[in-house]
Amino acid sequence: MAKAIKNTKKADGKTEAATAKAADKSGAHKATLTVPHQTAGGGADPKARAGLRKILSSGKLIAAPGIYDMISMRIADRMGFECLYMTGYGTVASYLGVPDAGLASYTDMVNRVAAFCQMAKTPIICDGDTGYGGLLNVAHTVRGYEAAGAAGIQLEDQEFPKKCGHTPGRRVIPAADMVKKIRIAVEARSSKDMLIVARTDARTTLGLDEALRRAEMFAKAGADVLFVESPESEKELEIIGRSFELPKLVNVVEAGRTPVLPAKTYEEMGFAIAIYPGSGFLAAGRALEDTYAQIKKTRSTLGSKAGLYDFMEFSKLMGFEAVWDFDRRHAD
Repeated sequence: MAKAIKNTKKADGKTEAATAKAADKSGAHKATLTVPHQTAGGGADPKARAGLRKILSSGKLIAAPGIYDMISMRIADRMGFECLYMTGYGTVASYLGVPDAGLASYTDMVNRVAAFCQMAKTPIICDGDTGYGGLLNVAHTVRGYEAAGAAGIQLEDQEFPKKCGHTPGRRVIPAADMVKKIRIAVEARSSKDMLIVARTDARTTLGLDEALRRAEMFAKAGADVLFVESPESEKELEIIGRSFELPKLVNVVEAGRTPVLPAKTYEEMGFAIAIYPGSGFLAAGRALEDTYAQIKKTRSTLGSKAGLYDFMEFSKLMGFEAVWDFDRRHAD
C-alpha cells in the first residue's frame, strides 16, 4: 500500500476591536469608541494549520466533534479540542432543514464555512462533499474554503447527488476521476497546510478491497488524510489502519455502520483522527424533543427532566459580556 508523510495543525485566535472616532458638537473634543466584534479565529491562521499537521504526525488520536451551527461551534470552540469537524449532514439539516443528499450548494456551504471559521479559535476541517461539480468546480471550492478559513477540506468520490455516508443508495464515480479531483485540489490550495482529506465510499457497494485500492490511489495523488467511509467491523478497521502510512480518519456515527470503539482502540489501530459528526446534533435533538414535549404536555418547564443551560452563562457564551462592557464604558 502507498506510504506517505503525516501532518498537523493547531489554533490560535485573537479577538480584535474596531475603533471609531466621534467628535462632540463643538469639534473641540474627540473620543475613541471601542466596538466589540469577532474577527477570524484559528481556522484562518496559517500557524494553526501548520500545528494541526504536526499533531497528525504525532501518533496521537485527534478527537474532533461535529459542529453544525454557531451555537455548537461556540460551545466546542472553548473546550480545548485540537480540531473541529464541520459536518455536512448537520450543517445542511440546521441551515436548510433538508437531508444531506446533494441539495445544498457550494454557496450554501462556503457561507457556513466562513461563519464558523471566522469566529473559531480552533482549526476546522470542513465537509466539501464532491467538490460541487467538475474539476473547475473542485478548484473553486478548495480555494473558497481555504479563503473562508478552513484548516482542511473533505472531498469524496460519490456520484452526484451525494448522500450521507452511513445511509443507503450511495454510488461512486470511477477511481481515475476522483484521482483527478484530488490532484486539482492539491494544486488549487495556496498552502500545503490546507489539508486535503480524501474519502472513498466504495466499501458499501464495491467492497473493502476496492475501497483500499482507491485510498492508495488517492494517497499517490497527493491527499494528506485518507478516509475510508463505513467499514463494518473491527477487522476492517484494523486492515485500514495498517494499510497506509498517511494519517487515516475514522467516522464515528452512533448507530451507524462502523463499530463505535474506545479512542485508545482507534489509536492503536493506526487512526490519526476520529470525527464525531452526529453526536452534537443527536444530543441536541433529544434534549429539544424532551423539553418541547414537557411544554406541550404541561404548558410549563417546571418538573422537566431535560437539563437546561444556565441563562446567564449561555448569554456569556454568546458574547454578551463584550456588549455589557461596551455599554458600561460608553453609557451616557
